Amino acid sequence: MPGLGKHRRPKQRPIARKLAFAGTGGAALALPLISATTAGAAVTQPAAVPAVKTAALPAVKPAAEKAALPLTYSVTVGDTLSKIAVEHAVSGGWQALYEANRTAIGSDPAIIRPGLKLSIGAAAKAATAKATAVQAAAAVKPATTYANNLDGWIRQSLDIMARHGIPGSYNGIHRNVMRESSGNPLAINNWDSNAAAGIPSKGLLQVIDPTFRAYHVPGTSLDSYDPVANITAACNYAAARYGSIDNVNGAY
Repeated sequence: MPGLGKHRRPKQRPIARKLAFAGTGGAALALPLISATTAGAAVTQPAAVPAVKTAALPAVKPAAEKAALPLTYSVTVGDTLSKIAVEHAVSGGWQALYEANRTAIGSDPAIIRPGLKLSIGAAAKAATAKATAVQAAAAVKPATTYANNLDGWIRQSLDIMARHGIPGSYNGIHRNVMRESSGNPLAINNWDSNAAAGIPSKGLLQVIDPTFRAYHVPGTSLDSYDPVANITAACNYAAARYGSIDNVNGAY
């Protein structure tokens, strides 16, 4: 037993050592290995972080891929195809609107009865493809200036007619202008049956107001006395009724 008043010195646990032999193809190298229980605290590995799942968002189709809904319009008193086309921005004007609704309207685009349902949406869009292509091609041409006389008015009208697919020639227009008004853009007929009905013929090609409104060409003046607006509307009307202003050789 130990003596009184003396403390027993605690025994220190020897560090366990092991030797590992690493072979290098020749002499072996002895490496001391220290037991984890005596070399200090063990290194704790971090806990694995669970993967975060991302919810897949549904694909959104571009607006252009959405099908255009058909749009209809009910004709009211005083309506004309030209007026409807302008108010609803129908590409290709009244001509495209007429082509899209020819079956419902009939052979005369100047006559549309109140209550008639017209397609001004998908059907009209399909009917205006050709007109749009013509307008796009014309847009690249440089601006042209025209003389403020009969020659200039006819030439400007022909350029506008070409963009809208309206037939007619310089000679055909000039011949009819000279017969109808002698080249006076302010000419008016106050003595025939139209005048008696309150809708006298006006302008270079003597057009009554209802016909002018029905066959008005977009982009021209809304004044029936305007030389270019009068010529283009009259030629538009003549194209619908006679095939071309060139086929008109008398009162029309």
